[in-house]
Amino acid sequence: MKKSGIIQSFILFISLFSTIGAQCRAIDYTSFVDPFIGADGGGFVFPGVTMPSGMVKVGPDCNNLDQNAGWDAKGNIVGFSHTHLNGSGGGCKYGNILVMPTVGKVDPVDYSSPRANETAKVGLYSVNLTRYNVGVRISATSHAAIHEYTFPQTDQANILFDMGSFLSSCERQEFVGSEVRILSDNEIEGYSRIRGGWNFSRAYTVYFYAKFDSPATSFGTWKAGALCPNVKSQFDSNEKTGAYVTFNTKGHRTIRMKLGISYMGTNKARHNAEEIASWDLDETKEAAASTWNKILGQVKLDGGSERTKTIFYSSMYRIFFQPTDFTGENPLWQSDKPYYGDYHAIWDTYRATHPFINLLRPTLGGKMVESLVDIYRFDNYMPDARSSNDNGRVQGGTNCDMLIADAMVKEIKGIDYKTALEAMKKNATVPPGDDERKQGRGGLWDYNRIGYVSTDFERCCTRTLEYSANDAAIATVANCLGDRETYLKYKKKASSWENMWNPSIESLGFKGFVWPRKADGSWVDTTRFNVFSSGSLTSPFYETFSWEYSFYVPHDMKRLIEKMGGKEIFSRRLDAYFTKSFTGSRDDLLYYTKLVGMCQISNEPSFLAPSLYAYINEPFKTAKIVRQILSTQYDTTKSGVPGNDDSGSMGAWYVFHSLGFYPNAGQDVYLISSPVYPKATITLENGKQIFITAKNASEKNIYIQSCKLNGKPFNNCWFRHADIENGANFEFVMGSKPSAWATNGALPPSMPETEIEH
Repeated sequence: MKKSGIIQSFILFISLFSTIGAQCRAIDYTSFVDPFIGADGGGFVFPGVTMPSGMVKVGPDCNNLDQNAGWDAKGNIVGFSHTHLNGSGGGCKYGNILVMPTVGKVDPVDYSSPRANETAKVGLYSVNLTRYNVGVRISATSHAAIHEYTFPQTDQANILFDMGSFLSSCERQEFVGSEVRILSDNEIEGYSRIRGGWNFSRAYTVYFYAKFDSPATSFGTWKAGALCPNVKSQFDSNEKTGAYVTFNTKGHRTIRMKLGISYMGTNKARHNAEEIASWDLDETKEAAASTWNKILGQVKLDGGSERTKTIFYSSMYRIFFQPTDFTGENPLWQSDKPYYGDYHAIWDTYRATHPFINLLRPTLGGKMVESLVDIYRFDNYMPDARSSNDNGRVQGGTNCDMLIADAMVKEIKGIDYKTALEAMKKNATVPPGDDERKQGRGGLWDYNRIGYVSTDFERCCTRTLEYSANDAAIATVANCLGDRETYLKYKKKASSWENMWNPSIESLGFKGFVWPRKADGSWVDTTRFNVFSSGSLTSPFYETFSWEYSFYVPHDMKRLIEKMGGKEIFSRRLDAYFTKSFTGSRDDLLYYTKLVGMCQISNEPSFLAPSLYAYINEPFKTAKIVRQILSTQYDTTKSGVPGNDDSGSMGAWYVFHSLGFYPNAGQDVYLISSPVYPKATITLENGKQIFITAKNASEKNIYIQSCKLNGKPFNNCWFRHADIENGANFEFVMGSKPSAWATNGALPPSMPETEIEH
């Protein structure tokens, strides 16, 4: 053989070997995702189809439209709507543009069906409607959905469009108006206008345009339940409208439909429907799976069980559902900035969801934060929650401030931080007016006058603690921008939580708790309130209680530990929190029943607590609690999430701790817990990689014995974002018993230690 031939053969061999190697290395991470995990049991996970931050979230609505994510384990399917929230708990929203295939005589009132063979995968939802013997498959892009209905052989195969349908639940949405028009034998458009829901929003309108791959043989509309055969349109008279098209499927049983939605108009909905170029639903499904695979593939797990990987990737998947990208779909103002909505709610997501996005995809995180700043420019306040182009509801503090600080200290680009600081200062200085739940800081009059929110205002304890943390966030951003005057002012205000510390309250042998206080400085009597009293928006503590939230001073743990009596007492107090039984009334827990001691990991106020041992150099205790929660509170069932998923919050907590660390949001600090997998590789947006090796990791070997960072011994149980933003190599050795690792290391920083020299 000639020399050139040998070289060519060698090149061909190398090319073939590389191709085979790449194929062997290719992993379908979406195969580990089960969209039904957490859909039942109070998780309210949305099990339908969506893209990352996708505007279309298309899936089944069940059980009289009274479930917050649409889906319910019981009851009939009433149809497939195109807008949903994920993990929304008691807060109901959307369920707009409902479509339902039926067979036989059209009934605009009673058309629901039992189901069978219901399945969900990334990019595909499918089910059989047994009342009609219709097979359903649905997939989606960001702004459109494709439906595929396989009917029996009949000349009365119908597709119904109900513009009067929406989700209701306890915080009820209300119908305002609707309209529908049949444009041709294969096109239909219209809108549904709804108001209210969990954020008590002004009216919002969802427009749609749908096109079929086959011509209909007949059609009709309805208004207020009265059928109008052969009538092509129904105008808006504040009554519920709908339409139907009928097909003959005796020869061709499958009917496909593309449906685009928009908040701008039917023409924009038509444009959005064009995102789906092909009538082949599998092409849309594969494109969706490919997009999701790129995100999920940024974290590669080696070792571990099929069970834990399923929980992990299903959790990671849900992190990227919301906030929703509504860029180009804002009917309120024109702007060249990103526009995101469905912040439901930042009170939940600032703790873990957004920090994970900021770590894995900082460009996306920057767009979300800049969207908040742009909302401030045009809508006067940054929201703590927002949906359907309206703010609400503020649950604790102005935790949009935490997102600004988190992005700032992690040097995320694309954000107007100067205007962001202006918006943060408005939160801290301008009362929101009569409606103290829509935006801003309720009780601000008290907070800025006497240093705490008194019992004259609802959620007085929660608000005071969270406003203090929010003020620390303002100080952080001002410090980074070189605004020393603002920095010093809000650094001081960040200690306001101390004004609600009642040193005389005692429980389980520990003294000093956050306690409701009257405007005259006196404390609420212990006969009217106790350390286990929890409640709703009108209570001193919101969805938590004093025993739990007295640990919430994330910006100044050093001072909190001093207030509690020092490191030894703080350690014993945390131990009691995780081991002593909750002794208050079960009514105080509302619907939170999955406890680890007194810790209700089912709700976000507890999220940081297991990691607080880092502030007294006892990481082995964090490891024990975290592993206990991971193994007992999460599973692969439909009730496998411990509480409302709250826009991926429960999932983000699981993902972070499985990797072995957790963020203190609004800071550049991560607290080490206990890595689950023998090896995890995180590929960052900049292409750099974080390698986390945990030698001997297993269900028994949960304690870190030693650690190296980039080849050097590392003896702190925390690290900074700068340590990993350009890649890092963590090498842990795990064992079955606690060790002395990091018990004498440097402590994580607290607020007074963070000043930057300019």
